[in-house]
Amino acid sequence: MNNINLRDIIIKRGSSIHDAMALIDKNAKGTLFVVGDDERLCGVVTDGDIRRGLIKGVTLKDKLTTVMNSSFVALKESVAFEDIADQLKAKYKYIPILDGNGRIVDYYSFIFNVRIPVAKPSLSGNEAKYLMECIATNWISSQGKFVEKFESQFAEYLGVRYALSTCNGTAALHLALEALGIKEGDEVLVPALTFIATANAVTYTGAKPIFCDSELDTFNINPRDLEKRLTERTKAIIPVHLYGQPAKMDEIMEIAKRNDLYVIEDAAEAHGAEYKGNKVGTLGDVGIFSFYGNKIITTGEGGMLTTNNPKTYESVKKLRDHAMDENKKYWHNRVGFNYRMTNLQAAVGCAQLERIDDIIKNKMEIMKRYDKYFKEIETLGLSPRNEFSKNVCWMYSLIIDEKKNGFTRDSLMDHLLEKNIECRHFFYPINEMPPYYDSQILPNAHYLSNSGMNIPSYATITKEEITNISKIILKFINQGI
Repeated sequence: MNNINLRDIIIKRGSSIHDAMALIDKNAKGTLFVVGDDERLCGVVTDGDIRRGLIKGVTLKDKLTTVMNSSFVALKESVAFEDIADQLKAKYKYIPILDGNGRIVDYYSFIFNVRIPVAKPSLSGNEAKYLMECIATNWISSQGKFVEKFESQFAEYLGVRYALSTCNGTAALHLALEALGIKEGDEVLVPALTFIATANAVTYTGAKPIFCDSELDTFNINPRDLEKRLTERTKAIIPVHLYGQPAKMDEIMEIAKRNDLYVIEDAAEAHGAEYKGNKVGTLGDVGIFSFYGNKIITTGEGGMLTTNNPKTYESVKKLRDHAMDENKKYWHNRVGFNYRMTNLQAAVGCAQLERIDDIIKNKMEIMKRYDKYFKEIETLGLSPRNEFSKNVCWMYSLIIDEKKNGFTRDSLMDHLLEKNIECRHFFYPINEMPPYYDSQILPNAHYLSNSGMNIPSYATITKEEITNISKIILKFINQGI
């Protein structure tokens, strides 16, 4: 049963198509139950029925009966739950419940009262098929055809010479730094506003991460602030393409070239994102990606390192497998790492990569749908849009400025959680956390961290869910409830 006010899903037979569209827009369910003057159910109309009618030439002023479906399923109050479930699973999304006089008293819907997650994977392709092949052939560890296949196909997708899989994105970042010779005493410039793994990987090498402020228009590392922090010890820059939005790579690459620095692109959250027509992860000396379960494509856990440099590729490949001598098995000339991806993970990755264009297309549509609701709200900041880049919307973001809105980001998040809508706040600036604490305040990073939130934007989220989430947020903004 549902607690919705029945007036929002019931319409009188004599109403117009325009009236029906207005009520459907209000209830966000795409369905109305039509009743006569005696309040008895006489038909059902959906947004699809109206759309098909308009295509055939009916007008908004025409009577609702011109598109109404008089053939419908309704159940009595005393019906067994099993019969309801069978009907819902068979065909119908909403089923009216009638009393003994044929009047609507409630309805059943095939919607579970569970939290809408902020992210979840899309696993509707060949993932299970390829996994079963691994199990059937006993190739479940780091050897097997899917590992090399995933690497070669990912390199082809990006348009880069080499791609090397790893057990996670942090491992890929650590390998990149090791292969480029970053060591104790060196400094690496990183954004403060990112996941802590970016800084941790630098620390693993003995080098020191130097934290830079963000830009408000990209959420990413600020090239002007970055340049101010250069010293004779600076050896590399790690721009992060945060939440799917590319950093300003031309400016970063120019600074790096002028100062003889390596650039490692942290594209963990930005599969398929583009900067001036080029995919991220191909613009620096090295790129890294994460395939954690909430990423655009996933292997559960996993990562990838990309480069066009054969020397870097060979160094990373050796380090990834305990730095074993390629000509003398079980002989090691230096300390290496066990950072390999399994054939099982790669199998999932291959299946995901087959659908990456469709997944990204869905993500872009999700961003457009949210934009439709929020772009006119002047007090809201939205996910970055820039002419020079393609934001793939790993996470759809809102910036809630308390002074502009009269409420806090956290109060909106609490309200959404009460409505079973999961959300997450932006990362904390790394330099404000105990392992890397310093007294400086990076104003833009601090502001974004305190004001930014991400709302559900996974590839399979429905139009109805986006509508419901957006209307709840808009109502909170407009009414403070």
